[in-house]
Amino acid sequence: MSALSAEQIHAFQKDGYLKIGKLLEDDHIATLQKEYDREFALARENNRFRNLAISNTDELSEKNNAPTQMLQIMQVCERNMHFRQLIYHEPILDIAQSLLGPNLQLFHDQALFKPAHNGDAVFWHQDNAYWQCLPANLVSCWLTLDDVDVSNGAMHVIPGSHLQAHDHKKSEQTDALLDHGDGVDTSQAKIIDLPAGGVMFHHCQTLHFTPPNKTDRQRRAFAIHFMTPGTKAGRTDEYLKVSFDRPMLRMHI
Repeated sequence: MSALSAEQIHAFQKDGYLKIGKLLEDDHIATLQKEYDREFALARENNRFRNLAISNTDELSEKNNAPTQMLQIMQVCERNMHFRQLIYHEPILDIAQSLLGPNLQLFHDQALFKPAHNGDAVFWHQDNAYWQCLPANLVSCWLTLDDVDVSNGAMHVIPGSHLQAHDHKKSEQTDALLDHGDGVDTSQAKIIDLPAGGVMFHHCQTLHFTPPNKTDRQRRAFAIHFMTPGTKAGRTDEYLKVSFDRPMLRMHI
């Protein structure tokens, strides 16, 4: 039985995203918040993170002391058992299966942290402009560990934008890809407010953006990116093999 209704699946196929709402229990959220904070504290000490708000650099002091912060840790599931367990969380996999089918493989995960007061924006982009995966049908679960609204960095999406790949160019200030495709109307954007423990799912070609966080609240987010076996890395045309890095999360035989 599908975790989603036929109407929800149709809405995702039409709009390229689906807001689910709160999915995690309070005690689970509290554990993940503690572990998230611990991993970022360790990452800041050991230089195992990126600050996407500035040009890519290995200088720890530059990343930690930059006036704006958009912090990223890739593959948290390889650092922390609680996040390893989270990528196998049955309610999340049930939804992903409704959208992608019965065979689910991890592409990667990432923690995306906007600190209070100086959290920076992530500009409009389509994920697959970075990834170049084929076929371009990956699905992401975006999960919040704080109450998130427009003032502290809520996800913004443009309905229907997943139906067409848009042109992107490299930012002169950072390594971000900024959309500059003709006909992109950001006035149609929808804001996805979520409570702590809430999730939304979006297609890998859905245009999305998160604004700066100038509030006194943190914005802790975690993304799980799902693909189907047989997905290719477009730049190399090689299949992304099942491995510890990219395990099968659910398989139907």
